[in-house]
Amino acid sequence: MRSVGVEEELLLVDPGSGDPLAVSGVVLAAARRSAWLQPGVRGGEHQEFEKELQKEQLEFATKPVTEMGELQDEIRRCRSEAARYAKAGGAVVVALATSPLPVRPSLNVGRRYEWLAEQFGLTAQEQLTCGCHVHVSVESDEEGVAVLDRIRPWLSVLTAMSANSPFWQGEDSGYGSYRSRVWNRWPSAGPSDVFGSADRYHEQVAAMIGTGVLRDEGMIYFDARLSATYPTVELRVADVCLDASTPVLLAALTRGLVETAARAWRAGEPPARISTSLLRLASWRAGRSGLDGPLLHPETMRETVAPHAIEALYRHVRDALLDHGDDDLVRQGIAHLQDHGNGARVQRQLLRTEGSLARVVNQCAQLTSPDGTRAGR
Repeated sequence: MRSVGVEEELLLVDPGSGDPLAVSGVVLAAARRSAWLQPGVRGGEHQEFEKELQKEQLEFATKPVTEMGELQDEIRRCRSEAARYAKAGGAVVVALATSPLPVRPSLNVGRRYEWLAEQFGLTAQEQLTCGCHVHVSVESDEEGVAVLDRIRPWLSVLTAMSANSPFWQGEDSGYGSYRSRVWNRWPSAGPSDVFGSADRYHEQVAAMIGTGVLRDEGMIYFDARLSATYPTVELRVADVCLDASTPVLLAALTRGLVETAARAWRAGEPPARISTSLLRLASWRAGRSGLDGPLLHPETMRETVAPHAIEALYRHVRDALLDHGDDDLVRQGIAHLQDHGNGARVQRQLLRTEGSLARVVNQCAQLTSPDGTRAGR
């Protein structure tokens, strides 16, 4: 069975005001000290937490697993540990894909970040966004690229399901996932063309880096790509999710997409020839609507209601879900998401009941981790 891993980016916020805090260095130092003290761990190896572009962020990566119950435990454990380490910086962690409150982010130190700031200006300086990346193992680059070519139409549905960034700089953006719009300011971000082979994929990556616009392979920000580090396909379209069960749902669907695409490739079925231009529109529509407006149907590229688009995704991957033992989990997860809403819907509901964005952050910190201290007044 294919292994799955999840990376989550979390905001570090002040427990009094809910404002983002630039304390990732202190938080990571606390994480490193904890790793050093663990029996059998030398030199802080197996460290799960890393810095991100901005000092107001903390990233963690789960270990690869094959069972979704184990992945759920991993995510909850990492969130709990992140909350504990954040206290060293006088902060709490919150799983929001953008800050509801106004913020002027602080770029992390280092030559790479300095280069990004000089090259991309405001795009880099304002890029305080938190995503959820799902890795699924593949047998080879050739299989991985075959998967990338065949999952393209379905990715916008995952953006809509995960949407958790309705607010930007203290205002309602009008989007369910405004993170996806801010992220797509990067010149290499968004949907990619059909590659056809691993050689052509790597040729395209080399050509993009060769322009000098991008620093290295780590800046290939396709919606889905071959990981430069692991033998995986990496999907990068999702917001970090407020409810810790939602990334597990996304991971199960993603593994289903990868397995379904790999089977189609082995059976000689060609990828759908949907243009990248249409996929960009589907991505925009998903970011705008989340679950609270129309989406583009992955098979027809025509407007439909969100439940129909999600049902189409479920039917597409159902055989793989059944084979993985994930069908019940996915059906229950979809029903819960449709009944209770994604993070964007929850945040807007909280604003109506709590009356301030600071209180929204407060409540979301509690939802992120039971070990988080309160944020907001």
